[in-house]
Amino acid sequence: MAERSDIAEQVAGLRTRIAAAAVAAGRAPSDVRLLAATKTVEPRRIIEALDAGVDLIAENRVQEVVAKASALAGHTYTAHFIGHLQANKINALLGQVNCLQTVDSAGLVERLQRRLTATGSKLDVFVQINVSGEPSKSGVSPQDAAPLVEVVTAASALRLCGYMTVGLNAPDLSAVRAGYGALRELRDRLAVPGADELSMGMTGDFEAAIAEGATIVRLGSAIFGRRPAPR
Repeated sequence: MAERSDIAEQVAGLRTRIAAAAVAAGRAPSDVRLLAATKTVEPRRIIEALDAGVDLIAENRVQEVVAKASALAGHTYTAHFIGHLQANKINALLGQVNCLQTVDSAGLVERLQRRLTATGSKLDVFVQINVSGEPSKSGVSPQDAAPLVEVVTAASALRLCGYMTVGLNAPDLSAVRAGYGALRELRDRLAVPGADELSMGMTGDFEAAIAEGATIVRLGSAIFGRRPAPR
């Protein structure tokens, strides 16, 4: 596991790899942002990453967002949520994050719209697409994406910024990359103004995701080391 003193070095090395992957794909390094996935990471180690220049972090669990908020207060960062959002956790999450990357149903859109309207707030969102078709993964199917996107864009309290996916769980990197290419093609086909972001790629495959157009890569263990095994 990466120790506290290693985090800055890990971040610097990842930025170098991200930049190289972008250039190899004919893109500018500034086109790709590093998101630090901080699931199970202690606040002191998240702060070390922030001090190393990371400015975008994300949690998978609402309870972790809430529990870490006070420890991270006073530090400058943008917070996304990248886990499945249950209806009974919406109130706890709103106001804590800048963006929800995992909108996957019209029902969730309706609940978000109602609660945001009540407080006069707006929220940036991504639609989560299950490009692999694996039943273990959340997200709407590519075939059902267009109707959901219409629902999102009709919701006055939501701003659609792009699309998110979790790559295929397989050792065949070409198959994983094909899924990322499919998400890029879906974004281009839907052509929603302002919805240009592609959040895709994690520690094991982020360079392939960049080659297919990722604008955000979600890196956890590459920064913080392997997560502890669940108790």
